[in-house]
Amino acid sequence: MLASRALGLGDFATAVPALRALERALPAWHRILAGPPWYRHLVSLAGLDWEVLPTEPLCVPDGAAAPDLAVNLHGRGPQSTAALAALAPGRLWTHRHPSAPQWSGPEWPGGVHDAEVWCRLLRLHGVAADPDDLRWPRPPLDEDADARGTAVVHPGAASESRRWPAERFARVAAHLAACGLRVVVTGSQREACLAERVAEAAGLEPGAVLAGRTSLDLLARIVAGARLVVCGDTGVGHLATAYATPSVRLFGPVSPRLWGPRVDREIHACLWTGLPGDPHGSALDPGLAAIGTEEVLAACESVLAATASRAAAPEDTGR
Repeated sequence: MLASRALGLGDFATAVPALRALERALPAWHRILAGPPWYRHLVSLAGLDWEVLPTEPLCVPDGAAAPDLAVNLHGRGPQSTAALAALAPGRLWTHRHPSAPQWSGPEWPGGVHDAEVWCRLLRLHGVAADPDDLRWPRPPLDEDADARGTAVVHPGAASESRRWPAERFARVAAHLAACGLRVVVTGSQREACLAERVAEAAGLEPGAVLAGRTSLDLLARIVAGARLVVCGDTGVGHLATAYATPSVRLFGPVSPRLWGPRVDREIHACLWTGLPGDPHGSALDPGLAAIGTEEVLAACESVLAATASRAAAPEDTGR
């Protein structure tokens, strides 16, 4: 069996319930996930049993034999469906696309959470799948974790439209540090300069910037052990969901109903003005811009107060 999902961290996380459902339904099958090479780390972190076949961008995997079953967990097609169909699988599970009527499947469901999209596809083929099966096993936490508790501030996002202004993130980071938390600023290598700006404006202590300095494994441990995560609509927020780490998330172009946490909602504050926009836009989304710093600070204080009892004895998030 081969499934495709050659996308980002958050996209992987929302596909985990479907991947688990396929494991349970076909336990004796050899399962191959076509995706970026770094998915190997995520498969391990999520406790999945899949071989990762590197393919980025999505294409016909080089040297792959025709699978008995190919499952399109990548998108609605037609490109992703064509890549799988080129393998001549025994069966192909995918959504129907109007420009490619040769491949049958259900219509793309609009207005539902991404995890539900893929679980619904499997259920239509007789595979029981729960879109709320989003928790990951808790990784080993750092033995030298700061006793003050860590707040993770993640100012980056894949597109400009989903990046709340750096100066506002800096005010939030400074407030959390003033509350006694150890604040770290995370991000990718290309977001290191952004993270430095946030840390400098917030007056954070040396070593607070972790952007570009963490592996996926280390980032997972940091998020899993954190007291609070503050971020936009990005992959780190999905890690907070996976590890039941309290969070404050800022949604701009896309509703949290589609990409926010489906479980443990009482420990996550999702801020959204209700104005949909372009999630891939090159300018700050007006709805995201309308979320004020004071509103975010209030949400942080509310989540910290509501989860204070959890800080002393974190809940086991294993499956």
